[in-house]
Amino acid sequence: MNGVYINGEWLAGNTVLEVINPATEAVLAHVSGGDATAVTRAVDAASAAFGDWCNSSGRDRAALLRKVAEGVRAQREPLMQVQSRNNGKPLLEAGIDVDDVIATFDYYAGLAEQLDVSQDCPVTLPSDDFSARLRREPCGVVGLIVPWNFPMVTTAWKLAPALAAGCCVVLKPSEVTPLAELQLAHIIAAAGFPAGVFNLVCGTGLAVGAPLAADRRVAKISFTGSNAVGVQVMQRAAETIKGVSLELGGKSSLLVMADADLDLAIELACAGGFFNAGQMCSATSRVLVADNLADEFLRRLQARAEGIRVDEPFAEDVEMGALINHAQYQRVLGHLQQGLAQGARLLCGGERPAHLAHGFFIRPTVFTDVPLDSALWNEEIFGPVLCVRRFTTEVEAIDLANDSDFGLVASVVSASVATADRVANALQAGLVWINAPQVIFPQTAWGGYKQSSIGRELGPWGLAAFQEVKHVIRAN
Repeated sequence: MNGVYINGEWLAGNTVLEVINPATEAVLAHVSGGDATAVTRAVDAASAAFGDWCNSSGRDRAALLRKVAEGVRAQREPLMQVQSRNNGKPLLEAGIDVDDVIATFDYYAGLAEQLDVSQDCPVTLPSDDFSARLRREPCGVVGLIVPWNFPMVTTAWKLAPALAAGCCVVLKPSEVTPLAELQLAHIIAAAGFPAGVFNLVCGTGLAVGAPLAADRRVAKISFTGSNAVGVQVMQRAAETIKGVSLELGGKSSLLVMADADLDLAIELACAGGFFNAGQMCSATSRVLVADNLADEFLRRLQARAEGIRVDEPFAEDVEMGALINHAQYQRVLGHLQQGLAQGARLLCGGERPAHLAHGFFIRPTVFTDVPLDSALWNEEIFGPVLCVRRFTTEVEAIDLANDSDFGLVASVVSASVATADRVANALQAGLVWINAPQVIFPQTAWGGYKQSSIGRELGPWGLAAFQEVKHVIRAN
């Protein structure tokens, strides 16, 4: 399977990527990947296409973006299937991902149309001797590096606004989950974008990501992934002083206040910790519970977690799938062992389900009495693991939630609008849900405080991330 698309053509790469089904450990496909030479060719193509594409109308770009949305909609079921097989997530979750992709391309098509009337805006100056206008222009050729936990979703969050802004793109999918992106790339190719506007090079971070970040012709890198790799991307980008957007890790909290609806709190805790097998930067893996509710909350949480159906993605009534690969499976197990050694109390889970002999599965896991200085409490686990602590006052709960190097998201459960709003305002997080699951809309920003991100995706902020600001001042 070709994994290199440059200047409107599918090309054979010079490396081979073995793609694994995490639920069965069987080989799904072999994908030919690229290297620094392929990256150079892709940037060549994108650079050559940029002059015409950046001067195209927003209306024309919007029409192509809508064709992508229509193509994804038409192939919804096949995309769900390949997403589940390559990523290990249940089919229901894969459907949510595909719908997110459709909504994102449709949304940025609308913003692209608006550029025809908003690209140049008058600016009021304090002197009648001068007039000025503000102009927003695409920043150039951009490199998009996306992770394995939400294939297609993070691609859409970057690709749709980049194309809407008038940028030309070189996309690097995760070498672990390239299959959904390759199917999406075929849809994009069929939509009719001019050659060179969209390019894709599969491969490892060392072979493809590093030269992409280092190429001086690339104006910006947008990366989603781990903090460790994000540092490397930023260092590479610094060599040529290019812009970066980084969406990195999280260690987020769910705050269950003293007046919370316990049934709702339990469902939000499980959804926040076990959706996508906990492999989310937004996972609310810290659960802070008011002391008056803690005993009953833990009893119900244990029962709910132990009742979650863990199985292969296409199994009937499956609620949670597999971790992505053997390395991540071992990493999560290592964190669990370390947590026990550091004094945390295991309430439930922490091992392979008895009925699954193969695949990278771990039962939903809940710890209590987790030490505040432990790795389990402070580091991103990226697995189906919840750490529960009690609090006595609202101030204590906020302090516990904010005591982190990360600040991506948070959730609050409270019957009081005033309490929920007060707590939400005090939390150091880019997005806070109140009495709600982790719903994400293209219209609202995605990104966080501290080490969770640089910049924002989605909404008008996602479009602005791929634009330069120019002021033109004229003497009257």
